[in-house]
Amino acid sequence: MKFGRQESVAWERLLRQPYVHIIFGARQTGKSTLLKALLPEASLMRDLSRPALRAQYLSDPDLLVRECEAMPRSRKPHIVVVDEAQNVPAIFDAVQYLYDSDKRRWRFVLCGSSSRKLRITGANLLPGRSMIHHLFPLTLAERPAPDAGDPIKAPRDWPFAKGKGIAQVEKPFPATGIEDRLLYGELPGIAIAPKTQRAQLLRTYSLVYLEEELRREALVKDWPAFARFLKLAALESGGMMNYTSVSNEAGVSLPTVKTYYQLLEDLFMGFTVTAFSGSPRKSVLSTGRFCFFDLGVRNAAAELPLSLDMVRTAPGPLFEQWVTIELWKRLRYRKEGSLHYLRTKAGMEVDLIVALGGKLTPIEVKWTDRPSSHDARHLHTFLDDHPDKASHGFIVCRCERPQAISSRVTAIPWWMM
Repeated sequence: MKFGRQESVAWERLLRQPYVHIIFGARQTGKSTLLKALLPEASLMRDLSRPALRAQYLSDPDLLVRECEAMPRSRKPHIVVVDEAQNVPAIFDAVQYLYDSDKRRWRFVLCGSSSRKLRITGANLLPGRSMIHHLFPLTLAERPAPDAGDPIKAPRDWPFAKGKGIAQVEKPFPATGIEDRLLYGELPGIAIAPKTQRAQLLRTYSLVYLEEELRREALVKDWPAFARFLKLAALESGGMMNYTSVSNEAGVSLPTVKTYYQLLEDLFMGFTVTAFSGSPRKSVLSTGRFCFFDLGVRNAAAELPLSLDMVRTAPGPLFEQWVTIELWKRLRYRKEGSLHYLRTKAGMEVDLIVALGGKLTPIEVKWTDRPSSHDARHLHTFLDDHPDKASHGFIVCRCERPQAISSRVTAIPWWMM
């Protein structure tokens, strides 16, 4: 059975444009599978995660030039795909040479699951010649909820309503409920795997794949120390980063902890939600909140029991993280806008603030099916503080249908996001 990725038609159209295309994304987000489906006629496909092939190109980067120049000339460009290209940074120089020599003869697509080695080595990302894209775990558009067929539309003021940058796919992944999403996350391979195998697959991902990636790039010298950090970072995911606490518990220095967090971002394993800086209120906290890119990977890395009982014990924080990740993915796909949160020492807090198109949309996330005016009190405060940029707020929850909490706040079900 074949499943589509978000905006698959748009992806295909993008990759046909006459540039070098660089696609970044964490391991197992489906980069290779997507490219094989969209570019079945590729003249050359190289996966540099294979040790023998990687060693071959490391010792002879000009090999790609010779392989491409041996291709016969034709009316259509030859498509060349290089997976895990960051393992051989010199490949980017070879691609630039070929692209500059004949822009019509080849179409290059380079994939990577880490940007760190490229940044450290000063690799050539082909400025002026390349388009950079990202691929993330599944979104609601790709893996709908069981209620996705409901004809009710999201409120007009919702910044991610249909027609505002979020496309639907013809062949989505199997629909699933919110508890399964909070437990297993949204990786494509996990979404279609039997439930009996998902826990082991996620544990393998958090241990084997990540360790393999780190060891291959020689990014971590003390693996046990990083493993301790990884567990703590996963447990603290979604909350404000406390470098000192993690440093003390992991037994590593403060600078090392900061380096480790940056490493997770370089591997596309996480992201930081920055504190909102435009509030007129005093004593606004400025520390960022770090989130793993996928809840299933986060749960496995935290060494939590991968069972629904774990979710049901404390669903609220997991639900807030899931909504945060979903909105973050959508903004990254749109390549515009930003995501923030607000908290003051006095106790005012807005879970998420979407800054998009010159407007601010405050959002509260509540694990409730009966949202109330009490849930909207901080949204109203934010709207009062920013009358020029913020006109409406939302509560994302488990209600069955949208509800007008007030003239300025609407509660929407999670599946309608």
